[in-house]
Amino acid sequence: QVQLVESGGGLVQPGGSLRLSCAASGFTFRAYAMRWYRQGPGKERELVAAIPTTGGSPNYADSVKGRFTISRDNAKNMVYLQMNSLKPEDTAVYYCNTARGLFDYWGQGTQVTVSS
Repeated sequence: QVQLVESGGGLVQPGGSLRLSCAASGFTFRAYAMRWYRQGPGKERELVAAIPTTGGSPNYADSVKGRFTISRDNAKNMVYLQMNSLKPEDTAVYYCNTARGLFDYWGQGTQVTVSS
């Protein structure tokens, strides 16, 4: 079955960096677009970044453009989110996501807290 396992979250000071990882299994990873979402305290879940299968350009939410970079390693079935210049408003649970047909698949999430 499809499994997505996030890691790499933690507590970081404003201006700092974190790299989130998502290990995928149970499907042909290279054939599917991958996404990172986040849900902050009292907020709705929002799309942060998306990366297509091959070629094409990643897409980013306006709030993270120029600070976050999504990438993937199809040989390792991994997707990453490099987060730089972190701000307190980036505090959220970050989720890895993929969609197959009508179904959305989610990981368990990893907490990112940006605070001094």
